[in-house]
Amino acid sequence: MERKLFSFKRLAAIIKKEFLQMKRDPISLRLPFAMPIIMMLLFGYAVNTEVDSIPTAVFDQSKTQQSREYIDKFIASNYFDVKYNVASEKEMSDLIDGGKAKAGLIIPANYAIELRRNQSAQTQLIIDGTDPTTARTALNSGLLISEVYSRTFKEAAIKKAGASASTLPGIALNSKVWYNPNLKSKVFTIPGLVGLILQNVTLMLTAFALVREKERSTIEQLIVTPIRPAELILGKLIPYVIIGYMGFLFALSLCMFWFGVYPVGSLPLLLLLGFLFVFCSLSMGMLISTFARNQMQAMMVMVLVLLPSILLSGFIFPRESMPLAINLIGYLIPLTYFLDIVRGIMLKGVGIDFLWHDVIALSVFTIAILSVATLRFRKSLD
Repeated sequence: MERKLFSFKRLAAIIKKEFLQMKRDPISLRLPFAMPIIMMLLFGYAVNTEVDSIPTAVFDQSKTQQSREYIDKFIASNYFDVKYNVASEKEMSDLIDGGKAKAGLIIPANYAIELRRNQSAQTQLIIDGTDPTTARTALNSGLLISEVYSRTFKEAAIKKAGASASTLPGIALNSKVWYNPNLKSKVFTIPGLVGLILQNVTLMLTAFALVREKERSTIEQLIVTPIRPAELILGKLIPYVIIGYMGFLFALSLCMFWFGVYPVGSLPLLLLLGFLFVFCSLSMGMLISTFARNQMQAMMVMVLVLLPSILLSGFIFPRESMPLAINLIGYLIPLTYFLDIVRGIMLKGVGIDFLWHDVIALSVFTIAILSVATLRFRKSLD
């Protein structure tokens, strides 16, 4: 009997078999639908190169109607979000060092007096230059706001006094960029790349650790041993910690000796906190391997972890310009905290007194992720 070249019956059987296989694999079944939704939302809201609502600290020593009008112009522009009114330059400096404020406006005590004397009042805008995109926006917007307000002030005085514009007072804004005076993008990007590369490499190192055991059926040999889940997890993790930390040292060496971006702050502190992040990232990879049944699933879950890390951690796009809901998701990403650490030490030269909250957050993530990975592992084939 001649065999049919094409059989719809066989085709239907294969289709049925594939649907049954997908039903038994809920992760693979959901990912084709979950991934487009998540990625579309993240790219649609997070990829925003327009910077606004820059966290700003104001040191108003004049405390007059004129100084308040000047500050109101900055607020009305929507580029500056005045979150802090400080009482000293030291307080402003601490806010900028800690990353809470990206810009600082200083108005001297004689601001209103100089205007009344028909003299130019000198103000100063301090800008955190670690993020060139935010810094350029703050610099250009600040100069434009001050220039427009000065022109408006002069025109109002002309109408009131009938004087010539050349003899009327104005406002001269002196700007100063800290940490990255030349606003070079590489100074901001390269230290962040150290953290991003470190996370990617360490995730890949451990994401397939238990998955390979399952696929090769070698996990059966572990099942008949008295090894506990915590012992197996840590036993697999420690060798990768060593390899991952060596990768961190290599990336840091490239940052310093190839790109010429050297740490301004404590190198030993950076090396210590880098070890903490290596352990955290490897724990994430180990957690992925406890969920995934095969290497393809592990790869898909890794993509879901890595892409949000690039978008929402502040690696490229300023988190301040993201919608609140998207911004809050960034706090659930360990890379967010390590970027604050590596940029704080390398560019600002700050110490643990400004970074302690990031260190605590990373430590909590590491303990939580490693605990969940250990609890999820079961000495069984399921």
